[in-house]
Amino acid sequence: MTKHQESTGPSSEQQITLRSPAELADALPYLMGFHPTESIVMVALHGSRGRFGGRLRLGIPRAPGEWAQTAEQLADCLVTGSERRGARPEGIIVFLCLDPAEGETGQQVMERLRPLAQRLRTACGALEVPVLEALCISDGRYWSFCCPDTRCCPPEGSALALPGTSVMAAAATYAGVQVRGSLKEMEARLAPWGGPAAVEQELALDAAGAALVPRILGGADREQVGSETLGLARALMTRFEGAPAPVSGPEADRWDDGLLTHDEAATVILGLQDRVTRDIAAEWMEGPEAQPALRLWRALARRCVGPYAEHGAPPLTLAGWVAWSTGDEPGARVTLGVALRVDSEYHFAQLLHHACNEGLDPEALRRCLRSERDQRETPAHAKSARRRPPVPKSPARLRTRPGGVAPQARARRRTGQRGVRSEQ
Repeated sequence: MTKHQESTGPSSEQQITLRSPAELADALPYLMGFHPTESIVMVALHGSRGRFGGRLRLGIPRAPGEWAQTAEQLADCLVTGSERRGARPEGIIVFLCLDPAEGETGQQVMERLRPLAQRLRTACGALEVPVLEALCISDGRYWSFCCPDTRCCPPEGSALALPGTSVMAAAATYAGVQVRGSLKEMEARLAPWGGPAAVEQELALDAAGAALVPRILGGADREQVGSETLGLARALMTRFEGAPAPVSGPEADRWDDGLLTHDEAATVILGLQDRVTRDIAAEWMEGPEAQPALRLWRALARRCVGPYAEHGAPPLTLAGWVAWSTGDEPGARVTLGVALRVDSEYHFAQLLHHACNEGLDPEALRRCLRSERDQRETPAHAKSARRRPPVPKSPARLRTRPGGVAPQARARRRTGQRGVRSEQ
């Protein structure tokens, strides 16, 4: 099972009263910022009126044998996280969201997930925090695992409200809150290419890696490689800024994909595997730089094709960071979750994911990055940097093609990986 939960801090101060399982089910996308799919969602409740507090999301483990451990971990995470923020929850609401498999009905999904719902209720109860409602949402309908009244919760389930017609939808529209589609759709926009274009991009990555690896192994060119990577990324950002996407959604992604060549993408993707280069790129997180940088990082993530999938961790993490820095917390959590699925050991993504989930203010990291940039750009620092010889990257920190120049590279979780990876 994945270890990366997505959570949010306390909800806003606007008060909306939800009186039934139907209203709770309809409120879920607005609580999360998207429609969860294949997900366990847990929401903490506080006070006598059941005010929404912290919430978390985790993909439903495919193996039922993992459900007990998953339930215990999630219950502990939500309760202890709420306590760190200041208050132990008085209750918890559970949502299980899963679309039917081929030939399966929503009601069959609900029955299949009933043991998971019971595991979650038991785990929360063991921490002396009751689950006040547990809902299954599948195929446009919802079921309650807690309500025994078949008049309001019939065995065949109840239809969800039409989009935009619920109490929560009206309040969210008034507050300017948007639902960004389904989780599956959001993740698909970050997925690597397939088809003939992916083959061409892979060949470009092969060629770029063949040219780059000897330079980095030699040590003397590492600083120059970083400078070239950042210079090209800057030029591409200018190109993105000058060519605004005409629409949003997948069409905008296809528009952005056409703004850079295979060779340009390959060069920047491989250059971003260096931690120092990536950290400097992370400084483009606010003001007029933020939006073109976000579009560039997402476009690069989609070009980490085939055996280069793990190379997507740096651009995905940078995209998640810019999203969080600019106030898009739902987008940040989804993007950082994808980065950790690509490489669960990528430390920068781990740190950002944890900080975002804990409800920390990104301004602390922004200040740190601004300070690093100011120090780097001072004449004294520049002079000192010129005097320091570049530090060659240890071959044990490089990942190349099988049979390549670093046969002693550390083993990775996947085989057949290509190119260069730096410490994270």
